[in-house]
Amino acid sequence: MNKRSIRHADFDGKTVLVRVDFNVPKRGQVISDDSRIRAALPTLSLLSRGGAKVVICSHFGRPAGQVIEEMSLQPVRKRLSEILNKPILDAGGPNGEHPPKIVSQLDPGEFALLENLRFESGEEENNEHFSKYLASLADLYVNDAFGAAHRAHASTTGVAKYIPAYAGLLMEREIAMLGRSLEGSTGATVAIIGGSKVSDKIQVLRHLSKKVDTILIGGGMVAAFYMAQKNSGGATVVTDADLSAAEHLLNAGGAKVVLPSDVLTAVEFSKSSPATVWESNDVPDDSLILDIGPRSSKNYAQIISLAERIIWNGPMGVFEWPTFSNGTVAVANAVASNMNATSVIGGGSTAEVVSSLDLVDKITHVSTGGGASLEFLEGKTLPGVAALDDAT
Repeated sequence: MNKRSIRHADFDGKTVLVRVDFNVPKRGQVISDDSRIRAALPTLSLLSRGGAKVVICSHFGRPAGQVIEEMSLQPVRKRLSEILNKPILDAGGPNGEHPPKIVSQLDPGEFALLENLRFESGEEENNEHFSKYLASLADLYVNDAFGAAHRAHASTTGVAKYIPAYAGLLMEREIAMLGRSLEGSTGATVAIIGGSKVSDKIQVLRHLSKKVDTILIGGGMVAAFYMAQKNSGGATVVTDADLSAAEHLLNAGGAKVVLPSDVLTAVEFSKSSPATVWESNDVPDDSLILDIGPRSSKNYAQIISLAERIIWNGPMGVFEWPTFSNGTVAVANAVASNMNATSVIGGGSTAEVVSSLDLVDKITHVSTGGGASLEFLEGKTLPGVAALDDAT
């Protein structure tokens, strides 16, 4: 990574504004998964131990510039305080006269948390005034919110124009691990790509086809690839763009594209629909493809077991429904079982899968950014990364 890292910053006695991604799942006002909070702990702890006065900021949900009580960060502040076993001051705001008063009361090693950044419309607008305001709160800026790095907002890019900007430890690790997964290897590099539409993943598929040896296809996009091979895609709606993208990838050369030899289908998109296994060239026109089949699951697992590097983004089917989760579970177990491979999970629903199966500790790296990791794998430059100061 050619960006300045917090590892090399002098922050003793300085006020540091840290952008984190605390957009955690909640049930009511109870946080159901605090993994994103815990992911920021190494950076926050390093700053605190080093004598920094730490001002934490994050977005939550999509309040569109309105103050919505259900989207307040107060439950997050409480949970972070419990984890760190330290008080976290409520800095309020995220704009106005109150935050500077609270920040001025911080002693070295102490924390304060701004209210939801998206309560201020200037955040998503990347407003210059709000960017300068955020910068005025601190001496240094640290971006540790990889999950928001694909957004050009005031707290991810704007503020970096006005004070020295560094990558946090999580940001540093995300970039290093995702980047390393795309480097040339001496053995097989396998990408596993699922999802409902080829057009949603076509850019990442095109980029990966030049970087990996094999691409395993799953999810609803299988229908488009079947149709590209002049087979039935069942009742799945396949647009001209999806079909064209599938045809292009199959004919473009590069990585070997592997399709499921059998699939699980249902006549209705329903959790209670009975599943039927069909061969790839025999899918009925009135059936929806909802998972890869049992033979395909074994074949994919075998390919994964021989891989040196594994990149996975997108489930193999409707994994939320037990009847159509077997393909995704088989792939997850295969990835976790290959202890010799470097395995990178591209965030989002794929991260939910490995977490629900308690396999996170067996994966080399589970990204905290769904959209950000996808854009990184597409070869795009992330605005939140580009805005950081270059390393010297």
